[in-house]
Amino acid sequence: MIEVILCDDHALIRRGIRDTLSDAPDMKVVGEAGDYGELRSLMRQLQADNPRPGPCDVLVLDINLPGRSGLDVLHALKDEGSTVKVLVVSMYPEDQYAIRALRAGAYGYVNKGGDPQTIVQAVRTVAQGRKYVTPEIAQMLVESLTAPTHENAHNTLSDRELQTLVLIASGKRLADIAEALTLSPKTVSVYRSRVLEKLGLANNAELTVYAIRNGLVGQ
Repeated sequence: MIEVILCDDHALIRRGIRDTLSDAPDMKVVGEAGDYGELRSLMRQLQADNPRPGPCDVLVLDINLPGRSGLDVLHALKDEGSTVKVLVVSMYPEDQYAIRALRAGAYGYVNKGGDPQTIVQAVRTVAQGRKYVTPEIAQMLVESLTAPTHENAHNTLSDRELQTLVLIASGKRLADIAEALTLSPKTVSVYRSRVLEKLGLANNAELTVYAIRNGLVGQ
């Protein structure tokens, strides 16, 4: 039996994924969390109740969490040597976060808008210790190997800087971004300044145009 933990801040999304996985005869959702704090407490509890190499076989993790993002969680798990295999399931298209997630230690990346059965297949693949990538991600990986010198400027941004870029380009105000990321408006402003400097842009309008041209947000 593949034991799975779900970590997503939207209860309805968790329910949908839970129902999809519960229909599979070889899977069992053993816990759910809405943010990093809840996830840490849940993992400690499961580990204490059932001593084993890890609290579960697969962690299905969202990128856009309040407070510490899914990418932050990946880095934290990697730093502490966790044996939990992570499948990232996100609303963001593959070209925004997939490569970053894989580099941070994820075993796979699936878009929430895809076929629900894709998640089932991905969980099985990840539980076996194998990477799960879609054809789109595979193509991006090949391109990154064959043309490393043509890297987009936004690939030089940190995870938080990229999040800030996408949210600003999506029309979010600094106050809204600060609330979503559980940061102070001043900190978000610092991230914005770094993004503008690294991309050679002057204001939010140019930032938005850049994001659209590079497929980071919809038109």
